[in-house]
Amino acid sequence: MKRAGVFLRTLPRLGVANLARVLYYRLGVRAGLNPVRRLSASVARGPFFRSESSVRRGEGGVRFRAFGWYSVEISPGGFDWHANVLTGRRVEGGERPWWEIPDFGTGAGDIKAVWEASRFGWVVQLADEAASGSPEAVPRLNRLIDDWCAENPPYLGPNWKCGQETSIRVLHLAVAARMLGQELGPEGPLLDLIRTHCRRIVPTMMYAVAQDNNHGTSEAAALFVGGAWLAKVLGDAEGARWMRMGRRWLENRARRLISPDGSFSQYSVNYHRLMLDTFSIVEVWRRALGLREFSAGLRERVGTAARWLHAFVEPQSGDTPNIGANDGAWLMALASAEYRDFRPSVALAGALFLGEVGPDGPAARALMDRLGVERPDARLPEPRSGLFEHGGYAVLRRGGAAVFVRYPRYRFRPGHADALHVDFWLGGVNWLRDGGTYSYADPDCLSYFSGTASHNTVQFDDVDQMPRLGRFLFGDWLRAFGVSRVAEEGEAVCFSAGYRNREGHTHQRAVALSRGCLRILDDVAGFRKEAVLRWRLAPGAWEWDGGTLRGAGVRIRVVSHGPPLSVRLEKGWESRFYLRKDEVPVLEARISSGGRIETIVEWSA
Repeated sequence: MKRAGVFLRTLPRLGVANLARVLYYRLGVRAGLNPVRRLSASVARGPFFRSESSVRRGEGGVRFRAFGWYSVEISPGGFDWHANVLTGRRVEGGERPWWEIPDFGTGAGDIKAVWEASRFGWVVQLADEAASGSPEAVPRLNRLIDDWCAENPPYLGPNWKCGQETSIRVLHLAVAARMLGQELGPEGPLLDLIRTHCRRIVPTMMYAVAQDNNHGTSEAAALFVGGAWLAKVLGDAEGARWMRMGRRWLENRARRLISPDGSFSQYSVNYHRLMLDTFSIVEVWRRALGLREFSAGLRERVGTAARWLHAFVEPQSGDTPNIGANDGAWLMALASAEYRDFRPSVALAGALFLGEVGPDGPAARALMDRLGVERPDARLPEPRSGLFEHGGYAVLRRGGAAVFVRYPRYRFRPGHADALHVDFWLGGVNWLRDGGTYSYADPDCLSYFSGTASHNTVQFDDVDQMPRLGRFLFGDWLRAFGVSRVAEEGEAVCFSAGYRNREGHTHQRAVALSRGCLRILDDVAGFRKEAVLRWRLAPGAWEWDGGTLRGAGVRIRVVSHGPPLSVRLEKGWESRFYLRKDEVPVLEARISSGGRIETIVEWSA
């Protein structure tokens, strides 16, 4: 009964219209009423891209990095498109219509590891090689796409199951065409393949919209890009209709999902990048085809979203806090790029929507050159301390150090129970860090990584801050109280916020960052047995020196102003890349009754 009550309280927060869309979609597919069940198309055959090379048949394959870290070799005739790229395990019954294949329990493990190669990130990589002068790149590209089409006939098998996965293929094919200068004179088979993909996306667009996440932006973008391509080149009426539908939903999604301060609905840095890159591709495509501009409102929201991401990027490496869900999504991955370098996304979106470029680096410049985007002379201003109150983020900066605080402002469903999490960066090192995501398929790992124990915050009575209702849904969303401004107080920049959940657990956190010192005060109350404060540390040699933990120039002390405190160093896990986890040290401080805990982090300024 308790769970049912939580569920009933949470449902209205998801939106009545969204719930109706999901129900309508699922019933329609199950009953055979949704038109996606009646689609059919012939298998496309290349060549998909023109080549000026005398090489007519590319014999080699391509090696790409799945999820940004795992090296996978794709060779024509020898690659299993229905298998997990990490384990080789195959989807059972993968030749069935896509709607008969479950999301989980396919026999292949995490289905995202099956989808990864079919996102066509390697298509962009080969187009990049061709644009760099490789004579074999386009022949290899054509042969590999031919192989994919033969093994994935339209609407059969796992790689047609997800509208967003289908959309990412469309976007990558369009980016490749742009890189090769073939967007205005594409090969017929390529447009046939684009049409086949758009027909798969259209009937499930309402389901994507109902998610209030990147599914809606990705699928709207694919319809706009694919539809505009067909309409511009062929005068195709169906394509023109898809283009209008895509434009309408892109406008709608920008207005609804991107807050006035630039925060995105998914409360995730990596999903924020995916959304931003999606809009950047759309804008590049709009310009390339000479289409009318998007509204000033869309341009303003996406530009603000670019400023948001810029505020979180470490300028020397391009890395960011690992806040929120991180499933390895990565668009336009050139061979020279690194998964955790977010500078290319900021630079591209800044140039397109703001007329300003951020700290870019070689990979960012290469991407902009390939897409034909001029680098503006104006630069984004250096990030400063500030509050993103619509999304629930505070940024504190002082003397080369940066602190990011996550506090609950849930207009959309939260993906992680990470209220009052703190990330601390100094000298390009993420000293206090988030756990990440690892996998959506493994229930135990999902519970750990998205739960409270995987974040730098306080966990009460060994339960999450919010009750888990499903794989991707928490209930009884938290509400923050006592949220202060980010303000200068003497030598320090300060911020504070708190929450009280339905169990009565209360946590108030005050953060003060000055030169050489970070102080965090945690007031905890309302729990029955125990409160555990965790600090997830950067890997390395950490040693106790009395009551101080020392590591490579950083010193950490945790003290109690009240009840006795038990402090020890434990082992935990972090996932900086999807389906990869690494051990990290975790400083745990345990207290058995309410009180105040102070954490002091010091370094040589």
